Amino acid sequence: MALFSIRPMREDDVPQVIEIENRIYEFPWSARNFLDSLRAGYDLHCFLLDDVLVGYIVMMQVVDEVHLLNISVSADQQGKGYGKHLLQWGLSRARMAGLEGMLLEVRPSNTVAKALYDQQGFKLIGVRKNYYPARVGREDALVLFKRLGQGLDISA
Repeated sequence: MALFSIRPMREDDVPQVIEIENRIYEFPWSARNFLDSLRAGYDLHCFLLDDVLVGYIVMMQVVDEVHLLNISVSADQQGKGYGKHLLQWGLSRARMAGLEGMLLEVRPSNTVAKALYDQQGFKLIGVRKNYYPARVGREDALVLFKRLGQGLDISA
């Protein structure tokens, strides 16, 4: 059985993060996006299996909420529940910090992510028109929100 852990992301993790990012996204974040997020003090963490970096989460606190900016699992580890685990970890971290909710954007075409967010209780609160780059033109973003309560969420 694999041993998993989550730890703060460091600048020297960025090359591995970019390898994952470039393999799973048609329009990936750049190394500069991750480095700027680290330097700005955002909440970046790496997900490791047997000490191998296989995923990451990037969150930014905005007043009394957290904005989920990026959550990703390497292509070879997808479909094993690690994305759900990482999302639940992020929700728990925000809840323990006393934050009221989590906000995120997702592509309408990303059916796997949409299903995960729906399963975790996120609700559609809006649409950002022409938010994401696409092969042709731009793609809207669905804006989702989950209200957080204090303490443990045993419904997830």
